[in-house]
Amino acid sequence: MSVEVHHTVDGPPDAPVLLLSGSLGSTAAMWEPQATALRDTFRVVRYDTRGHGRSPVPPGPYTVADLGRDALALLDRLGVRRAHIAGLSLGGMTALWLAANAPERVDRLALLCTSARLGPPEAWAERAATVRAEGTGAVAGAVIGRWFTPGFAAREPATVERMRAMVAATPAEGYAACCEAIQGFDLRADLARVTAPTLVVAGAEDPAAPPEHGERLAAGISGADLHVLPAAAHLASWEQSGAATRLLRAHLGAAPKD
Repeated sequence: MSVEVHHTVDGPPDAPVLLLSGSLGSTAAMWEPQATALRDTFRVVRYDTRGHGRSPVPPGPYTVADLGRDALALLDRLGVRRAHIAGLSLGGMTALWLAANAPERVDRLALLCTSARLGPPEAWAERAATVRAEGTGAVAGAVIGRWFTPGFAAREPATVERMRAMVAATPAEGYAACCEAIQGFDLRADLARVTAPTLVVAGAEDPAAPPEHGERLAAGISGADLHVLPAAAHLASWEQSGAATRLLRAHLGAAPKD
């Protein structure tokens, strides 16, 4: 059963809808650079994944299909029949599930720093167990170490601390249950079912979903366009926000900003 996820909407009410789906441990705030830059052209919808932020925290485990149905229910509540979908990490898995299982709802697709299969499963089971036992703060520092390159962390310590606090504030059950969603996710055999025009973005220094994961996505989805961003780790949408936003703008058919 779907849950009513917390969401925000920015941009003209009659503009094309762009739905942004976020990383494990994040809230809709992780998309601030893109929402600010793209709300002139799109009706930008951001939301907190179930178990995160201000969304409900049903008991786990969850599946990515559960998260996808939450996104569909959100579009239904907003009266949106068809939208552009962009997702990063867990949000990219959700976007990929939507494109394979509800293709009539997806106009253009953007997959950032994500994978059709992000193993090994036992690592996700171990992380879920740690968070349930010790809280999300126990893993927040390690998570942020994968989100940003050391150079960015040195230049932007306040941003890194803000993001660490965001991860640490994620409800333990929600975070753990989403770990279990990733643990059980494998869409490698379904990539050929994705028909939406697809942009794949990888961070050159991403230790969580290295560029080869993006390469496999691009190879499996017909006509997909792959870009690897230099000097970017897992949260490439923030660390290289200008480049990531330009790629999204071009892929979604929006005119470049001066």
